[in-house]
Amino acid sequence: MLRYLPPAVIALALVGCATTTTRSGNLAIAELADANGRPIGTAALSRRGNETLINLSVAGTPGAVHGLHLHAVGKCEAPFASAGPHLNPGGHQHGKDNPMGSHLGDLPNVTIGQNGVGTASASLGTNDAAIDAALFDADGSAIVLHAAADDYRTDPSGNSGARIACGVLTRS
Repeated sequence: MLRYLPPAVIALALVGCATTTTRSGNLAIAELADANGRPIGTAALSRRGNETLINLSVAGTPGAVHGLHLHAVGKCEAPFASAGPHLNPGGHQHGKDNPMGSHLGDLPNVTIGQNGVGTASASLGTNDAAIDAALFDADGSAIVLHAAADDYRTDPSGNSGARIACGVLTRS
């Protein structure tokens, strides 16, 4: 038996479907390159429900544990100082193990195997509006791979060493 649905109910149902559709898939992509401009990986931002996620895949990088951070400027000119400091809209200190930390730019270390391949995933949190405002401000943002592991404590960069690869986050 078919029932009559008022146009307002149909419109609300369609808006709900559109919202669900836009909250899946990639929010932004970054193609990481080393200081010689050689592509070494991809980072993708996506949303799952209210959560903003980042997923990184790297290939062709020295096998080691590397620090990984979001940086405040969407510019990647070697040696990548152009990416600015870590993305820190709340003015916090660095590191998940720092009693005064952490900030939005803090990401987990990525372990690159001896075959040069590695992946990392992390949640940036659930405050979509604040995350989007920080990531997609006038000068954008970048993701940077560092030469050494992040100690998750030392301000401002976790003793993670030189910046060895960088990618600008671009909305999908």
